[in-house]
Amino acid sequence: MILQALSDYYRRKCDDPDPAQHLPLFGLEQKEIPFILEITAEGELLQLRDTRELQGKKKVGRVFKVPMGIKKTSGVAANLLWDNAEYVLGVPDTKKLEENKKKGKEGEYRERLKQMQAMFVAKIQALSATALQDTGIIAVLKFLQSAHTERLECQPGWGDVLATNPVLSFRLHGDLDLVCQRPAVVQAALNTAGQDDAPQAMCLVTGEHAPVERLHTAIKGVWGAQTSGANIVSFNARAFESYGKTERQGENAPVSRAAAFAYTTALNHLLRQDSPQRVQVGDASTVFWAERETEFETLPADIFGDPPKDDPDAGTRAVQALLQAVHSGKWGQSDETLRFYVLGLAPNAARISVRFFHCVTLRELGQRIAQHFEDVALVRGPHDAQYPSLKRLLQTVCLATSKQPFGDMDRLPPNLGGAIVDAIFAGENAPYPAMWLNAAVGRCRAEQAKKTQQGAQAQNVPYARAAAIKAYLNRQIRRANLSAPPHLLEKEFLPMLDLSNTHPAYRLGRLFAVLEKIQEEASPGLNATIRDRYYGAASSTPVAVFTTLLRLKNAHLKKLSAGRTAQFEKLLGEVLGPVSEFPKHLPLPDQGRFALGYYHQRQDFFSKKTDATAHTTTNTEGTPA
Repeated sequence: MILQALSDYYRRKCDDPDPAQHLPLFGLEQKEIPFILEITAEGELLQLRDTRELQGKKKVGRVFKVPMGIKKTSGVAANLLWDNAEYVLGVPDTKKLEENKKKGKEGEYRERLKQMQAMFVAKIQALSATALQDTGIIAVLKFLQSAHTERLECQPGWGDVLATNPVLSFRLHGDLDLVCQRPAVVQAALNTAGQDDAPQAMCLVTGEHAPVERLHTAIKGVWGAQTSGANIVSFNARAFESYGKTERQGENAPVSRAAAFAYTTALNHLLRQDSPQRVQVGDASTVFWAERETEFETLPADIFGDPPKDDPDAGTRAVQALLQAVHSGKWGQSDETLRFYVLGLAPNAARISVRFFHCVTLRELGQRIAQHFEDVALVRGPHDAQYPSLKRLLQTVCLATSKQPFGDMDRLPPNLGGAIVDAIFAGENAPYPAMWLNAAVGRCRAEQAKKTQQGAQAQNVPYARAAAIKAYLNRQIRRANLSAPPHLLEKEFLPMLDLSNTHPAYRLGRLFAVLEKIQEEASPGLNATIRDRYYGAASSTPVAVFTTLLRLKNAHLKKLSAGRTAQFEKLLGEVLGPVSEFPKHLPLPDQGRFALGYYHQRQDFFSKKTDATAHTTTNTEGTPA
């Protein structure tokens, strides 16, 4: 299913009217070529052109369509009219040369360089007679038959060539295309693509009887995988082989040459560096595409990816537009049955693991994204984002550092981000990963201790962390309610304070917030409150803490006016009403309910009230601590 969908996408992009999005035909591939040797028709070198441009802190070469490369191993094998400097010019890689000198193998290395360049020339000479008569091919062969050392050493980029062994190719002076892009060369490459002794079998992707690809093109761009690329389909040990198919690895999963080229080209296109259809979340490189051309192909990346630096509100606008369209019923009306694909990939040594794959209609896609934002919806402070980004939801469960005050993503469990994305696109009843709740509750209990040691005000349950806890618990409740009897159904958490929620853990979280508020009003300007000392114990072993806290609050109430004391006594009675006893221990989900109760009550204290909507007895305005 995955390879078929990618192959269909490849065929669609081959006909894309936008030249920048047009994918190469079978027999060609897209390759970054940092340097071009510009030559005359007589084979004389004019210049070594540097195609690289600065992208961030790294120079990146221009991408060209070239004849499909050979998958290289330890042997000598050259590509047609493009390759690294060792093959094209026979010059040594500085690093390799030094390594071989240390090993006493400099002579062997230089002999291998001669073989590599000879193989490069032989590859060109093996072209058809028609191609060999092309002016560009004649010029390249003349260039390779003569020495150009002095002219090359004068070129500005020659030092980089020796240091990095980059990919090189040729351009005839006066042409816009490379020599390997000239019509005669392209036709020769297409005519010879896949013509060898490969066995034929029924392709598992297309169903056609065709030559089987033994080694599939490497997939590049998956975060954490080998920089040279890795494979989704590969067999390199007898343990993976079956039915006596041991001579050629590809026979165990027969995919035709054309189909293998199609799916690898499409996936490399989706994973490219500037792809608008790709999102990196934790170790999961996630790509999106549709079965037909649609304006919504880039929507998930707009919503879940990092917004452009020059437009930080782009993600918020995308979410608002989606929610309005879904709630009004206008979402994808003319194309609501269009199939949409979501593929998550993760590194696995020399291979790539498929973390998740979802095929949903456009209507389902919108509904599932909207459901995620409904799950994380929460009352917030004036400076909190209306729709917390996926990055912020992940950062909030990580340890904060001086360089990463919102949370160090390098400390994130590697598979957490991908598991959350998987849950989002799996549907409203798919559970979020338990480690998300575990990490969020753990940070609630641990972070205040570190902040107090640094002399700063603690904030156990910030907005994004509370949103993560609410999202996890609501999906857990939703799943449990599917099979629970009517008298055991639990109400989902609202974005704001819910006076009708009688769950003991939620009530105890509210109680802790009320007791803290009493202490703050009794002793204004405190550097530390009961939260800094008692939050961890109160949220895990309530019976050991709350009897002490309720006794201490009497001393605080004596410092308040009679009217304010009466208001707090009434609020305490309302909060404690459904609580018959303090539990000895709260399991992890209930610690999450405690955190939500605490967050809701704190937010309610600092929300502006009216007589018709007042939930508590305070009208204080401000921002929660």
